[in-house]
Amino acid sequence: MRRWARAVVVAALAWVGAWTAAQAHEVRPALLQIVEHGPHAYEVTWKQPAMGEMVIHLTPHLSGGALEARPTGEAATAGFIEKTWRVERGAPLDGQTVSIEGLPETVTDVLLRVTTADGRQVDDVLRPAEPSEKLALAKPSGLAVPAYLRLGIEHILTGFDHLLFVLGLLLLIGPNWRLVKAISAFTVAHSITLALAALGYIAFPAAVIEALVALSIVFVATELAAGPSRADTLTRRHPWLIAFSFGLLHGMAFAGALAEIGLPPKAAPQALFLFNLGVEIGQLTFIGVVLGVWALVRRTPLRGVLRYPRLAGAAPAYAIGGLASFWLIERIFTAATPAT
Repeated sequence: MRRWARAVVVAALAWVGAWTAAQAHEVRPALLQIVEHGPHAYEVTWKQPAMGEMVIHLTPHLSGGALEARPTGEAATAGFIEKTWRVERGAPLDGQTVSIEGLPETVTDVLLRVTTADGRQVDDVLRPAEPSEKLALAKPSGLAVPAYLRLGIEHILTGFDHLLFVLGLLLLIGPNWRLVKAISAFTVAHSITLALAALGYIAFPAAVIEALVALSIVFVATELAAGPSRADTLTRRHPWLIAFSFGLLHGMAFAGALAEIGLPPKAAPQALFLFNLGVEIGQLTFIGVVLGVWALVRRTPLRGVLRYPRLAGAAPAYAIGGLASFWLIERIFTAATPAT
């Protein structure tokens, strides 16, 4: 039984590690921002995720052909590549189709933000299943920030590192009242730093924060690996304190999804609230699914595994810790590599 379980864990780690490396940072949203200055004049800014020299294949297009020309400006940071086009005599934006080449082959989203010449702003999200959209700027539009709610939900549900941390807490504490307090503390903490970082009051290098997030998962996995006999571990004694402390880090990582693409200038509080609410909805959905699977396992023949506490506790601990260690090493190298 132990030999079989060990083989399954090793195989799962190898597959997930390889898949994670191939999909590294594709879950972060890209941004296509278009600012209209006149009927035929506008500026287009494209920001897409990057991980060192690893850049996912995404290419923006406008049906009028303006983006087929060479960019008028290019810049690179440790986490993003930015390109700019200044169009002086292009086709009118209204009625053009925006499309993102390569988007269906990724798991990322593209936030589309258009500011018209009369000051109106239109926000939407292009997804792998819907990689194009026809611009309808002549239509009256209200406050277009609901897209941030869905962006928050998708960000947490595709943020495997954040989900692994929550899973570690669930396995460590168990389905009881202490878990409610720990998740509440985690929510309060990441809401605080998400707001402060997204609004520009605090700022830390994204690569460093992501490395620390991976370290937080390694810490929880280490506590989990200690087994139920070690009831004196810090997380078992004060789960809310650990959840709150690391929640501050995870909040700054959540803000990284917004820091590069920004918030609507005239609706930043609303968009921030909806993004945070989306993160919470996604997080609670994940917790509900895990608890449902937990309850289901206890009613099936698989419950026999639970008779081996060391195996039942060690397998997920080493799986979570191994994957988090992989992320940690990868992100340390990224943080140590100077941006070109």
